[in-house]
Amino acid sequence: MKSVFAWHRPLMTVAALMLVSTLVCLLGLLVDPRQVTGLDVWDKPLKFSISILLYSVTWAWLIAHLPRWRRPAHIAGTVIAVALIVEQALILGAAAAGTTSHFNVSTPLASAIWATMAVSITVLYVCTFLTTIAVFFLRLPSASTTLAVRAGAVIALVGMGLAYLMTGPTSQQLHDFQGIAGAHTVGLPDGGPGLPLLGWSTVGGDLRIPHFVGMHALQLLPLFAILLGWAGRHWRPLADDRVRLRLVIVATTVYAGTVALVTFQALAGQSIVRPDGVFLWGGWALALGGVVAAALVILVGRRPRSHEQSASRRAPDPVGAGR
Repeated sequence: MKSVFAWHRPLMTVAALMLVSTLVCLLGLLVDPRQVTGLDVWDKPLKFSISILLYSVTWAWLIAHLPRWRRPAHIAGTVIAVALIVEQALILGAAAAGTTSHFNVSTPLASAIWATMAVSITVLYVCTFLTTIAVFFLRLPSASTTLAVRAGAVIALVGMGLAYLMTGPTSQQLHDFQGIAGAHTVGLPDGGPGLPLLGWSTVGGDLRIPHFVGMHALQLLPLFAILLGWAGRHWRPLADDRVRLRLVIVATTVYAGTVALVTFQALAGQSIVRPDGVFLWGGWALALGGVVAAALVILVGRRPRSHEQSASRRAPDPVGAGR
């Protein structure tokens, strides 16, 4: 446990704090009936606690394994840790007060809190950009895992940047200002019907979706590569890392396409649970294209290569050689 904590002490400290925060939020959901924008008041800090926990542990591990730029990345990671603590503390404080933390400029205090969060988020983004550059010097034992980590870091950076699409005031807010400047729902006011726990709108576009999907590429793509490596030890078609590398390329392409698709779907004001038109066909194209491409990679990978066949034909027959 000590060696795990030593990956990056500030980020692992944040992870430990997020475990406590998760427990506090779960307790709050049980005993506090208040709601904000149609969701339980402790729902939002709970989601942020879990997301920050995953983010902190992932970056702590990555920074600890960098062959170069480890010192600058460690400093950036420390700044990230401070920014995350500031952001989550403000979110928890707003939940305890029974109000919203994001986009709230209804009072001087609320404006100061939102401005502080905006600064911390910007600092977080800049430092993540620097650590993402450092990740390109990271070389893991297999090429497939190395690519998955690099691609996941880049897509996660894009996903983080997509949050800025939520920060501008909507036309309705400009027309009838009520102390809120910014929204995650497109085409409708925040607070309508949404998915359980996640809260994503079931009646309009929701910019939290591409933000969420993009950010967690940093965990999902490397996890996919790790699972491929495990499967390769038990299933011969995946034993060759060149096959696994091509599968990671397919997964990365599909994942990036999905982030783009759900981004434009949200901007078009269409709910994730009611896709139609180009977004429905685009989703099917990504899914089917990914399956077909993965199947072709495995099938081609199972065939013996021509140079291997030639080498086997040239090899002497050990039985015949002794005759």
